[in-house]
Amino acid sequence: MRLYLASRSPRRRELLNQIGIQFDTVVFRDGSRADPQTDETPLVNEDPLIYVERIARTKAEHGLRIVNERRLPPRPVLAADTTLEFNGELIGKPVNTADAANILRRLSGQTHRVLTGVAVTDMGRTEYLLSATEVRFRSIDEQEIRHYVMSGDPMDKAGAYGIQGRAGLFVEYLAGSYTGVMGLPVCETGTLLKSFGWQF
Repeated sequence: MRLYLASRSPRRRELLNQIGIQFDTVVFRDGSRADPQTDETPLVNEDPLIYVERIARTKAEHGLRIVNERRLPPRPVLAADTTLEFNGELIGKPVNTADAANILRRLSGQTHRVLTGVAVTDMGRTEYLLSATEVRFRSIDEQEIRHYVMSGDPMDKAGAYGIQGRAGLFVEYLAGSYTGVMGLPVCETGTLLKSFGWQF
């Protein structure tokens, strides 16, 4: 069995490979030619739980439209979205290095939630599951923040960090799904695929 992954994320590709899922990638346009359907701008006062579900479902359904437009073989489309919730506020990817440093200063010594929504669509049906993980950072000093931001690693990641890289040094406590923090909770992903007849 094979599916389409509607994501550019190397972490999501790595995690699908880890659990033995064969896939092809559906790539959305970005920059000035970006598809409006994949705009990740939050709506005004949008609840983080509603936001992450909306984006994951939209990505999966738009990925299916692309598959149909290109007349590719019909298969399930999987998409995911990851965001952070801190003090009720939604924190996405940093817009620049100064923003990345400010996000890390806010998270230093504090607890936040990583929300990753996973959606699968096939045969006119879309199913969704949420992974919510509590993460606490130890206190991070300015030199650590500066070095980490200079590495470039925070720039394409929700909350300005990737737990699987150097930022793992910041994590003092985690309750939930490590792979969910990476960007694709493999337990929830497997559960969704089984609901579509996948066999493991």
